[in-house]
Amino acid sequence: MRMRKHQWLRTALSRAYYCTFSSSFPLKHVTQSNFESAVADLKTHLKAADFVAIDLEMTGVTSAPWRESLEFDRFDVKYLKVKDSAEKFAVVQLGVCPFRWDPLRLSFIAHPHNFFIFPRQEVPIDSSSYEFLCQTTSIDFLAKYHFDFNVCIRQGVPYLSRGQEDEALRLLNLRYENELSEQARDVPLVSITDILFSERMKNRLREWRDGLLRDTSGGSQLEGLFSNDSNQQFQNIFYKMRPALSLNGFTSHQLRLIQSVTRKHFKDLASVRVEGESSCSQQLVVYTDSESDRDLLKKEVMNDYRRQAEMKIKAAIGFRHVIDVLSSEKKLIVGHNCFLDLAHIHSKFLGPLPLEAEEFVSSVNKCFPYIIDTKILLNTNNILKQRMKKSKTSLSSAFLSLCPQIAFASKESCNLTFSSSVKVEVQVDDTRSSSWISGVKHEAGYDAFMTGCVFAQACNLLGIDFKLYSPSENLACNERLQKHANLLYLSWINGDIIDLSTGHRTAESLRCRDLKKSQTGILFENIVLLWGFPSKLKTAVIKDRISKVFGPTSVTSIFRLDETAVLVQFSKLKLVADFLVVKETLERSNDAFSVLHPLSTILEGGNTCAASYETYKDICSSSVSKLLFADQAEAVGIRWKTKLVERKEELETEEQDNFHEENAANTISVYVEQN
Repeated sequence: MRMRKHQWLRTALSRAYYCTFSSSFPLKHVTQSNFESAVADLKTHLKAADFVAIDLEMTGVTSAPWRESLEFDRFDVKYLKVKDSAEKFAVVQLGVCPFRWDPLRLSFIAHPHNFFIFPRQEVPIDSSSYEFLCQTTSIDFLAKYHFDFNVCIRQGVPYLSRGQEDEALRLLNLRYENELSEQARDVPLVSITDILFSERMKNRLREWRDGLLRDTSGGSQLEGLFSNDSNQQFQNIFYKMRPALSLNGFTSHQLRLIQSVTRKHFKDLASVRVEGESSCSQQLVVYTDSESDRDLLKKEVMNDYRRQAEMKIKAAIGFRHVIDVLSSEKKLIVGHNCFLDLAHIHSKFLGPLPLEAEEFVSSVNKCFPYIIDTKILLNTNNILKQRMKKSKTSLSSAFLSLCPQIAFASKESCNLTFSSSVKVEVQVDDTRSSSWISGVKHEAGYDAFMTGCVFAQACNLLGIDFKLYSPSENLACNERLQKHANLLYLSWINGDIIDLSTGHRTAESLRCRDLKKSQTGILFENIVLLWGFPSKLKTAVIKDRISKVFGPTSVTSIFRLDETAVLVQFSKLKLVADFLVVKETLERSNDAFSVLHPLSTILEGGNTCAASYETYKDICSSSVSKLLFADQAEAVGIRWKTKLVERKEELETEEQDNFHEENAANTISVYVEQN
C-alpha cells in the first residue's frame, strides 16, 4: 500500500512540474517595469533572512563538445572550462529566494523572486555591443519549460559589473578632460571657406551681442534677432538665467569654428555643449556679464555633464544592485551544484574571471563569505546519504525525496510525510500561503525555492532544531554545517572539491557517490594528448597500435575529446616520453621502416600532433572557440607536431636524448624483423 502511494505521489509531482507559466505557485516575476519596487522589498527580506537560495538559467553551457566536463579534466582544466562557459554565455534569469524562520508560526517564510535579466548596453563602455553565445540544446530546454524569451529580451533588467562601472567612470573622466582640452584648442583656418564662414559668424554673433546690450529692457529687439533665418540655425533661448543662442543645423567642423571665433573675439560670450532632454547634445553661445561669470558658467556646464553621465552609469548598474545587497548583508548563500552559477555571477556582476581557480575562489569568498552547496551536502554527509538512499542528487530528485509535503502541498500528501518535516510558507508582496500548486521546474525563481527547501530539510535531518533557533544566530556558523560550508565541486565527476576559505582542494578528494567504486584513478602526468589523426580512426585502433609497440598493458585508458582528438593514459610515466620520442623519430625518418611501423596508422596524413597534458590545459585556457579540437589547437597557434616532455631530473644531457632516439630506432628494427 505504501509503495502504491509513493508511486502515485511521484506521478502527481511529475505532472505538477510541467505546469505552465500561469501556474498558481506564488512567485514574484521581476522585469524593468517593477524592478525598483521589487528591489526595495527584497532588501528588507534579505536583511531579515536566515539564508538566501539562488539559481541561474543560462543560454548555454559548453561552446564546443570538447569543452564539456570530462572524466579526464584536472581541477585547473575544469575551472578553465567553467570560465569559458561563464564568459561566452548569458544569464537570462536569476532566482533569489530569502528564507526567514518565523518562531510564532514554526515555519520558514520564503520570498521567491524570479528576475529576468538581459545584457542590454545602457552606457557606452566600448565601441562594440554585448555579444553572447546560445546553445541550441539549452534554448530548446528553456522553451520546453515555457521560458518567455520575449519578456527577457524586451523587459529584462540590464546590468553593469563592478569592473564595467569602473571602466565607464574612467571613460567619463577621459571624455571630460577631452572636452576641456577641445574647448581650449583653436581650429586652424586652412581654406577660404573656413575664413569666410568664421568672418560671417563673427559678424552675426557681434550683431546679436550688441543687440542685447542696446536692449537693456529685454524687449522685442532681442526676440527679433535672427528671426528671419530661414533654416532657424539661430534660436534665442535662456540658459541658466542667461540669454543664449541655440545653434542648429551646423556640421561638427562648423561648430568647432564657431567655438574658436567665440573664444578669440568675444570675452563676454561662452560656447558650450549641453545635453538635451532626449540625450542629444546641443551647442549654445551664452552671454555672460563678466569673465568670472563666463568661467562659472563653464564650470556649471561641465559639472552638469558629469552629474548626468554618472546618473546614467548608476542607473545602468541594474540587477547588480541585488548582488551588492547580497554581498553587503553577508548572508548564507545556498545553491545546488553552484560552481558554474558563481562563475557567472563573478563574470557578469563583479569583474573578469581570474586565470587560476585559487584566485577565483578567493574573490568569491570576499564577496560571499558563507556559501553552502546542497549537492556537496547530500553527497558527503552520511545521514543525508542514508536518507536519500539510491535517489539521484539532482535538484528535482532531492526536492522530491526530502520535501514531498512542500513539493505537493495538499492534505493527502501530508499523510505521507514525516512529522519532523520543516514547514515552509511562501509570501509574495502581502500574500502568504502554505498551499499551492508546484511551480515550473527550471524557472530560476522556483529552482531557488526548491534549493532552499532542500537545505532547510537537510538541516532538520542533521539535527538542527529550528524551534530552538535564535534569530540572532548565524546559521552558517552552526557546528553541524561547518565542515560542509564554503566547499564547491570543481568537478563532481571526479569528486574534486575546493575550499573557498583557503583556495585549496580538500585533502581527501571526495568522489561523487554516483560513480562506480571500481573506477580507475587518473594520473594526469601519464596522459598524452593526441590530435589531428585521420578522422575515421577509431579509439580501439589507436589503443591497439600503441599497445603493439609498448606492450599490452601500456595503455590503461583512452578518452575521446571529439573526432579529431583523444587523451591517452599510459600505465607508466616513462612511457609518455618514450611514445613522444618514437613519434618524432618516425616522422623524421620517413623511410620504409617507418611505413611498416604500427604507429604509422595514427600518423597517416602527416597532421598528427602529440604533447603532454599541460598542452591540453594551455589550449583550454584560450578564449578562442572552435568546434573541433584540432581547429582550436591551430587557432591557438600550435604549429609543431610533437612536444617532448621535460624530464624532472636536474641533469638532462644530450646523451639521454640520443639514448631515446636509439631506443626508438631499435624498436622499429625489432618490429620489422619480427614481422
